[in-house]
Amino acid sequence: MSESILRVGNASGFYGDRFDAVREMLTGGPLDVLTGDYLAELTMLILGRDRMGDPGLGYARTFLRQMEECLGLALDRGVRVVVNAGGLNPGGLAEKLRELAATLGLGQARIAHVAGDDVLAAVQATRTGVLAANAYLGGWGISACLDAGADVVVTGRVTDAALVSGAAAAHFGWARDDWDRLAGAVAVGHVLECGTQATGGNYSFFHELPPAARLRPGFPLAEIHADGSAVVTKHEGTGGAVTVETVTAQLLYETGPARYAGPDVTTRLDTVRLASDGPDRVRISGVRGEAPPPTLKVGVNRLGGWLGETVFVLTGLDIEAKAELMKDQLAAELGEKQPAELHWTLARTDHPDAAGEEEASALLRLVVRDQDPKLVRHATATVPVASALAGYPGFHVAGLPQKPSPYGIFEALTADPAEVRHTALLPDGRGVAIEPAPARRVLEPVPEPELPQPLDAAWFGAVRRAPLGAVVGARSGDKGGSANVGVWARSEDGWRWLAHTLTVARLKELLPEAAELAVTRTVLPNLRALNFTVEGILGDGVASRARFDPQAKALGEWLRSRHLDIPEALL
Repeated sequence: MSESILRVGNASGFYGDRFDAVREMLTGGPLDVLTGDYLAELTMLILGRDRMGDPGLGYARTFLRQMEECLGLALDRGVRVVVNAGGLNPGGLAEKLRELAATLGLGQARIAHVAGDDVLAAVQATRTGVLAANAYLGGWGISACLDAGADVVVTGRVTDAALVSGAAAAHFGWARDDWDRLAGAVAVGHVLECGTQATGGNYSFFHELPPAARLRPGFPLAEIHADGSAVVTKHEGTGGAVTVETVTAQLLYETGPARYAGPDVTTRLDTVRLASDGPDRVRISGVRGEAPPPTLKVGVNRLGGWLGETVFVLTGLDIEAKAELMKDQLAAELGEKQPAELHWTLARTDHPDAAGEEEASALLRLVVRDQDPKLVRHATATVPVASALAGYPGFHVAGLPQKPSPYGIFEALTADPAEVRHTALLPDGRGVAIEPAPARRVLEPVPEPELPQPLDAAWFGAVRRAPLGAVVGARSGDKGGSANVGVWARSEDGWRWLAHTLTVARLKELLPEAAELAVTRTVLPNLRALNFTVEGILGDGVASRARFDPQAKALGEWLRSRHLDIPEALL
């Protein structure tokens, strides 16, 4: 087993991230492995539509252009590249990379890929309209490719953290049941996977960063040790910041219970410990792991129908009455041509006695869904336009009505690992079958840990009505139709207050959209954090665009903006 430190960087958090990040990471300082995460639930739907038009597509084409610029640079510097940019067609991307390498005079580049996640045929046998169905694979196929000398490894749908854990397992020679080491690497991979979200991007307290650091955060890297611990940092001289709080925020992102399940290991998030290791350096240690669950997650994307949207602008007086008139007129004109779903949302962005017309206006948003695009267009374009001179005073819309667009539905299924053909296609063309994990453990809830002692009322004295965000940070995101909101305290006293104050009931009071939904709370004392999962708030997933913020990216910031009584001693 190697004892050297493995330096793993990230250059992409999604398909469309900063194009020049690959070059930045390769030239910014020492690096052994460069990873890139290009996939998300929505991305798989987009790639599925690409594949419908051209069966040879289905991968992240941006990565090819990045390699056109930087493949030679990576080879010269001895940096191995591991990405999930293969999407729905990792074999196709690998072949394109070989062609590119030959064109660039880099025929020595050893290209490998991981396959087997595509289970579309099996899912199509039981469901209609499915564009993509992919099992979430782990990191051992990546390890096999690296062990065989690959310079570049492209995968399809592996877990985001597998890009890091697979590279670490190959470098250190970990065994398949080195649960704690694997869990440590998964925790590190989860911090790196979203790029600059670990270095000050999307950070609740961005205003505390130096002005220059806010503009262009650098991408993160981790110095991983043989025991699975690591230090998260970034290249010297790059923007942003790496602090215990920026890393805490990313650890909470899109997670749920304390047992964070994966195909290789279940990571105990309640065991993760963070500590400052110097400027822009945060140590991750103490992570415990367990055998993974008996099944693999399968992400299914299918077409749900057609969607259209119109935003009506309501200005000045009688905003509520104007909105009701618009709704009533549309209902009367539609008559029997009612679409399957019709949703109205009134955003009161207007201010009384406003000095500018935009500040005097509210937005009435209409979203329509149906299997027939003609019905959608009739409700969102034809009828509203025809009502323009007969409607509320000041009638106009925010932009011209658009053609209906197809929308997607995301569904999470499970599969028996023995029925998923996880395969590493090595640089020499050989295929190596990757066996399932050597042990399995049924997921069970972790008993809630003991809460800290509540603050003594005599100590904190008076309370003041203030935004929750004055004393806590938050980060939120989507998981299928559900969303998570991670909230952390900035001090030990703040944690003692937060743990007893922000209950499920209080969260539902502060976020009325969650009032009728199932909400679970996970307590993470090591991080001084609470993680809430709000079931079903995103409908059928991000591609269904069920709410104003379809990926729940700002749900945590909405929570921070809500007012409640906070001890003045914390403010």
